[in-house]
Amino acid sequence: QVQLVESGGGLVAAGGSLRLSCAASRIIFSEYNSSWYRQAPGKQREVVATISSAGSTTYSDSLERGRFTISRERLRNTLFLQIDHLKPEDTAVYYCKADRISAFGRQEDYWGQGTQVTVSP
Repeated sequence: QVQLVESGGGLVAAGGSLRLSCAASRIIFSEYNSSWYRQAPGKQREVVATISSAGSTTYSDSLERGRFTISRERLRNTLFLQIDHLKPEDTAVYYCKADRISAFGRQEDYWGQGTQVTVSP
């Protein structure tokens, strides 16, 4: 069974940094498009950043450039999200997702359970 497990969230003061991790089992991140999403209280889940299977990265236009960095490490098969200069509005549950269309034409989507990030003023 595929599992994505996020970690690294917590309570941090505004201006600080966090590095979120997402470890995968039974899939290889480099074979999928991998993304970080977040969902703030009372809001819809939104995409933060995506790294394609080929390694290209894209970031949400609605987020401030340069504060978020998505990456992955092949050896540990782990996806990362570095968040710098944290702001209270970054408070949300952060989720990782892996998706692809399989060789059989089937859409595959896998989600983690989320990790809470809380930024104090």
